[in-house]
Amino acid sequence: MTETPADLIITGCTVLVHDDQERIGFEEDAAIVVRDGVVESVTGAADVAGVAAGERIDARGQVALPGLINCHTHAPMVALRGVAEDLPTDEWFNDVVWPIESNLTEKDVELGARLACAEMIRAGVTCFADHYFAMDAVAAVVEECGMRAHLGEAYFSSTGPQGREKSLEFALRHRGGADGRITTALAPHAPYTVDDADLAATAELAREHGLPVHIHAAENRDQTDVSLERYGVTPIEILRRTGILDIDVLIAHGTGILDRDLPLLEDAGGRVAVATAPRGYLKFAWPTTTPVRALHDIGIPVGLATDGAASNNSLDVWESMALTALIQKSTTGDPRWLTSRQALHHASLQSARAVGLGDVIGRIAPGRRADIVLADLTGPHTQPVHDLAATLVHSARSSDVRTTIVDGRVLMRDRQLLTLDVPSVVRELGERMPALVDRGHGRRIQDYKT
Repeated sequence: MTETPADLIITGCTVLVHDDQERIGFEEDAAIVVRDGVVESVTGAADVAGVAAGERIDARGQVALPGLINCHTHAPMVALRGVAEDLPTDEWFNDVVWPIESNLTEKDVELGARLACAEMIRAGVTCFADHYFAMDAVAAVVEECGMRAHLGEAYFSSTGPQGREKSLEFALRHRGGADGRITTALAPHAPYTVDDADLAATAELAREHGLPVHIHAAENRDQTDVSLERYGVTPIEILRRTGILDIDVLIAHGTGILDRDLPLLEDAGGRVAVATAPRGYLKFAWPTTTPVRALHDIGIPVGLATDGAASNNSLDVWESMALTALIQKSTTGDPRWLTSRQALHHASLQSARAVGLGDVIGRIAPGRRADIVLADLTGPHTQPVHDLAATLVHSARSSDVRTTIVDGRVLMRDRQLLTLDVPSVVRELGERMPALVDRGHGRRIQDYKT
């Protein structure tokens, strides 16, 4: 242990750790030493009794976990939470969401991002992958509030080449921003809204500039069926033939991935990951879910996500973890899959890999950035603890998160947000709401024709 004071020491907690085979384990009565935003050591609480630190957190009765990662969301869409309910996908897009999004201003996006970041910090989310519009405003909020984010400016082919160029300019301008907490991606919306020529051009730009791609693809089975009827290929096959699978790509949802797509994903030239957001699939009554087991068998990481709150009503990744485990048991007919420890692996290392940060975050270990959440398990709904992994996945809730830390900086302490003023955001957003939700103009930013 070095003699200079540590920046932060967390003591007395149980720490979720990964062994050299990436198996989940727990170290009890442990301490975490943080220096310069990095975990310096995970050791016994007694070993740090005399070590000086700028800040100490007594975490007895709490579990320290790697910060949760929301691998696919549209954070500013919290402004539309509950505005498009109980609708099939096409009506949800065409009749409500895309007309409203034609009203979006940069201020709306900023306020939505502020509210979303507050919600995520309180739920133990330390990093999110966002795919939306007016993303300069989101980047500014991330820098201010202290979160980590993987950001991309979304575009459609209907906007012409300037949409793709704007996405590239955003990615290059903000890459490495917020003291390294912001990473960026090119963000074509989906194969049904971005044509093959634009996808191929995107792949070339990604290769040229060393950028990944974040895209919706095979979101549901209908999209895959329509793609086969119209073009004779699946959305995943479109990604293959346009070169998107030859660069690093994060695919949102993938509930329409077919068996014929799996060899293409397995043989992809780039790093491929999929983000699953199960609550929205249930809400839209989609007949299939992300094929997590099949993707696992070919080595594709599946990160946890919420999608936007307009469809999910929540940015609660803790809930996504529990739902992923339960839905996988149901769809595979096997109660042994997913186990609680497997779900925790998806919530930690697999989610970190999905957003391209597998060597940076996703575990509490020396050399990793100190993105840590402390969950209080002393409540009656989490006692007694016979299996800590099961307690975390199936009994604990996001509201049990007491403290959220990113890069060694405490963003929430004892449930109190330290970097965002929620009442002022809610007040200002409420004042803007009538203009935002007006659909009388008859416009929409895109058409959902699948």
